[in-house]
Amino acid sequence: MAAAHPPAAQPAKPVLDPASIHVIVATDCGSTTTKAILIELVDGHYRQTQRGEAPTTVEAPFADVTLGVTNAVTELQELSGRRLIADDGTVIRRSSTTDRDGCDVYISTSSAGGGLQMMVAGVVRQMTAESAKRAALGAGAIVMETIASNDQRKPHEQIQRIRELRPDMVLLSGGTDGGDQKKVVELAELIAPAKPRPRFGGEYRLPVIFAGNKDAAPAVERVFGSGFDLSVVPNIRPTLEEENLGPARDRIHDVFLEHVMAHAPGYDTLIAWADAPIMPTPGAVGDILRTIARKRGINALGVDIGGATTDVFSVFDGAFNRTVSANLGMSYSISNVCAEATMPRILRWVHLPMDERELRNRVKNKMIRPTTIPQTLEALVFEQAVAREALRLSFDQHKAFATSLKGVQQQRTVGDAFTQQAGGGTLVDAMKLDLLVASGGVLSHAPRMEQTALMLIDSFEPEGFTELAKDSIFMMPHLGVLASVHPDAAMEVFEKDCLVHLGTCVAPRGQGKAGKPCFAWELRGARSARGTMNVGDMELVPLAYDEACEMTVTPEKGFDMGAGPGRAVTRTVRGGTVGLVLDARGRAIEVPADEAARRATVARWLQALRVYE
Repeated sequence: MAAAHPPAAQPAKPVLDPASIHVIVATDCGSTTTKAILIELVDGHYRQTQRGEAPTTVEAPFADVTLGVTNAVTELQELSGRRLIADDGTVIRRSSTTDRDGCDVYISTSSAGGGLQMMVAGVVRQMTAESAKRAALGAGAIVMETIASNDQRKPHEQIQRIRELRPDMVLLSGGTDGGDQKKVVELAELIAPAKPRPRFGGEYRLPVIFAGNKDAAPAVERVFGSGFDLSVVPNIRPTLEEENLGPARDRIHDVFLEHVMAHAPGYDTLIAWADAPIMPTPGAVGDILRTIARKRGINALGVDIGGATTDVFSVFDGAFNRTVSANLGMSYSISNVCAEATMPRILRWVHLPMDERELRNRVKNKMIRPTTIPQTLEALVFEQAVAREALRLSFDQHKAFATSLKGVQQQRTVGDAFTQQAGGGTLVDAMKLDLLVASGGVLSHAPRMEQTALMLIDSFEPEGFTELAKDSIFMMPHLGVLASVHPDAAMEVFEKDCLVHLGTCVAPRGQGKAGKPCFAWELRGARSARGTMNVGDMELVPLAYDEACEMTVTPEKGFDMGAGPGRAVTRTVRGGTVGLVLDARGRAIEVPADEAARRATVARWLQALRVYE
């Protein structure tokens, strides 16, 4: 069904021929910094060759995002010796394959001005509202609020909340196709009279996307009338057993470009410059993770930890999920992490004596001066301990959200009756995870790669064989939007320049008594070695960046490497800047209750991986 009130369409972008793309300029307009990269075809291979950055200029006094883009691309120009910015400030295009000036493609992502902010609504909070939230998060949005018919609030409380919000758009869902229409129409009648106002200006109608019962669409159109810009797309939950998020996600992207970006300062000019639709930064990160998972046929998980929020992305068996932990970050939200995790759980990762009162002052100072970085070993150890808990809490939230469809009746045998949930079980299985990717300042800019690797292992507790990697200079957003134009180029740069492979973590599932045998291992190929691991121990085996070996791990009874308790597993393992990490601490990781024993145990783990040497 077509949009009820079609928005003014942006000029159609020409279809690009990947074979003609040799020089690419990509920018990511962040909330504070605009980052530009130059990608060139070098000896038949796409490589990221230069990087520049400049302050984002979407806020006053400049109020024109293109100024920051021009400044960042000018830095690329100076570093590369290739003229990329014309006298009028626009990005130059090449006129021939031998032209030394300009680029073939200019593309961009954006989270400036707070990114894409949405309100979602559904009839049943655990079903259609949750599916709507999944669609919004997958499109790169921050979900400000979820309204549901059964969310325990009275109608006047819901209306008051809707009036307080200033969303960029609203996504409304509810009802299966052919089912009850009354409830979703009542929800529309709740939202429309509340008259939520758009965040950018008051000169345009707030976009509303309806992705519910198709039979209710005419009634929903009448409710919203001419005061809103309503689009109708196929139902997110056409049946209880089916979730169809694609059309809603695509429409969110279109509305983001046509409405939100068009009304943000300077974005109409940026849209005209770009050769592909501008994407929300988190949506682009999700797209590149989906692309690599599909191309390599793997399960992947990525995390981006910032100052205020932590994003977690996952692809398991082809199902993509993203969550935003809105108050778990390393500067503006660091006190929330300490409050939610509690100081004792943070300090369980610390091997040095620390005064808790002094630490609380340090947390307050970090909130006041969010750009400061640790100046002492003690400050670094504490910050990385906080990061572990922020990541753990964010991952817990992600696992709770990334579930199979709720409300679906599953056929169960008698043997399943006491073990299987009736729907809604998490899709995230640490044993099936093949690749874990880290991004964000505390992970990407840790002084030693070993610190990044151990923070990932402690927080996510991977099981079996898991590759660890980090985004070298935060170029995943650029590559996500590039994947929509030239997937092969995006994949090549992702593998060669974006990912820094840290190594492989080998860890069995199960728990045992400290000091007892856990597993035996043997390496064959580029490097030959063998050994045994006891419960509670960690070991770092050197395995270079370009080395791959065949490894056989034989766990003890009660421990599982993926083939069942006590069964040997053989896999190819890849090295990296850290190497091969053998983790026999069991799952879940536990530390001794006694203070002295705990600090000694943590110190032994840190020494085994040479984390602070």
